Amino acid sequence: MSMLERIQPIYCGACGMPPEYCEYGPDFETHCNPWLKKNQPDLFKEYCRSVAAVDDAGDADDRPPRPSAPWTTEERLTAFYEKYEPDKVGNVPSLLEKYAGKEDKLFLALVKKYGEEPSDPYYEYDDDDEEDLEEAAVANNVDKKKRRGAGAKKTAKQDTRVVIQKITRNRKKATTVLVGMDSIPDLKLKDAAKAFSKRFAGSSSVKGKDIIIQGDHMDAVAEMVVSKFKVPGESVYLDIDGDFVPFQ
Repeated sequence: MSMLERIQPIYCGACGMPPEYCEYGPDFETHCNPWLKKNQPDLFKEYCRSVAAVDDAGDADDRPPRPSAPWTTEERLTAFYEKYEPDKVGNVPSLLEKYAGKEDKLFLALVKKYGEEPSDPYYEYDDDDEEDLEEAAVANNVDKKKRRGAGAKKTAKQDTRVVIQKITRNRKKATTVLVGMDSIPDLKLKDAAKAFSKRFAGSSSVKGKDIIIQGDHMDAVAEMVVSKFKVPGESVYLDIDGDFVPFQ
């Protein structure tokens, strides 16, 4: 009967742990990593390759290129019927002519009848994607610091103040703009924009730190900011011809 060869386990000379657990200790970068590189170069290279593979997988983005512009009203309506009533796509031009200047009411009626409006791919690549990346980077950095025994930085307290404005384009189309929603603690602008889009049955997007809603909804938006996002009424202001008037 042949004797089985005894396998000698490897332990880090700096912390005493198996090398695959070194990164979770407080001295990984200052002690473990240099020891591993000097005394176990093969394991060190293998570890570096595995970390690089995870990072590359996390950086991959399989989405198609962002469209150059949002959907037009005709494209919005076409997408709606393509999803719910494909046989009626041919009626889009006549419907647009019939509801000229009343498109918001048309879409509101369609949402009530069929369901949620299809998502415009242009807004899937909005500026809030950068916000998500920044938040992920901060979270990742904090996690690494915790694993290495360092404390996370405390964020400064911020006062909440939301200003709601109406902007009219081409003398007809109006948009409602919210400034200051980023001052609401623990609120992601992307989630807020989706809530407004569902409530008002129209496009809602994030531009920088502002939320832009299609249509004139100043009072209704103010009520929603107070009721849904729990902002005090005295901290919500309506921009009335350049004067900032408290909502409550």
